Amino acid sequence: MLDGEPIVNRIMLGARLRRLREGTGITREKAGYQIRASDSKISRMELGRVGFKERDVADLLTLYGVVAEADRAPILALARESNRPGWWRGFADVVSPWAEPYLGLEAAAALIRTYHLHLVPDLLQTADYARAVVLQTSSRGSLTEEVVDRAVAMRMARQRLLTRPDPPKLWAVVDEAALRPRIGSTAVLRAQLAHLAELAAAPNIVIQILPAAYGGHVSAAGAFTILRFLEPEVPDVVHLEHLTGATHLDRPEDVDRYEELMNRIGVDSVTPERTSDHLARLSARLER
Repeated sequence: MLDGEPIVNRIMLGARLRRLREGTGITREKAGYQIRASDSKISRMELGRVGFKERDVADLLTLYGVVAEADRAPILALARESNRPGWWRGFADVVSPWAEPYLGLEAAAALIRTYHLHLVPDLLQTADYARAVVLQTSSRGSLTEEVVDRAVAMRMARQRLLTRPDPPKLWAVVDEAALRPRIGSTAVLRAQLAHLAELAAAPNIVIQILPAAYGGHVSAAGAFTILRFLEPEVPDVVHLEHLTGATHLDRPEDVDRYEELMNRIGVDSVTPERTSDHLARLSARLER
């Protein structure tokens, strides 16, 4: 069980309930009748797209013939965990509702693969760089200093997953275009480059730079992130962000295309062993 990751727990619980229902030959309509819901509600539950009432899960288990306490207890516990608020709820004032599902998936992932074209990935940003991003990607004067501080604090809290006792593996490819002096001051960017070099030495982090000469042939795809999980019930997910929301792809054929693209980008990028040297050269080119 992934303590504290309600979204992934919902996916796992839904998949388990679907297997139990299909194993007994019970239709979604009959399952819905058991909990006073529609068959479409059962479908959403089995996909992990809605929350679970413990009473509903208990009634479904009874319908599916799961009556032994030893068998019911872990499933009911998973139902309770699926309703626990995620860590980001403490930053509800600066986290868009559409971002919450991704934050839960990201925190539960065992492997995070990401390509960024215009900005340093959120998980690798310094506080000063993050502040500059928040300010430069919002309408001038639209955010108070307090809101900016909260947004930066949320991003720093998000990064703690990389240093927890069981951190995910992060493979980040950053287009060289993202490392040009466009965000913040020269000093902010120079510190960000040094931070990337420091992070690249961590055992669970791989950072590659895609040289400007190669960036053009993949720019049409934009930034994307691929998440992989240890739990077999949870499929790989591709995360795509746009101006007012995000899209998650989990069909194998979609994920395969992005994995192929990620591998191709990695081949064209500076090898991980040369990342620090490449970052040092980029830093030396900055105006002093």
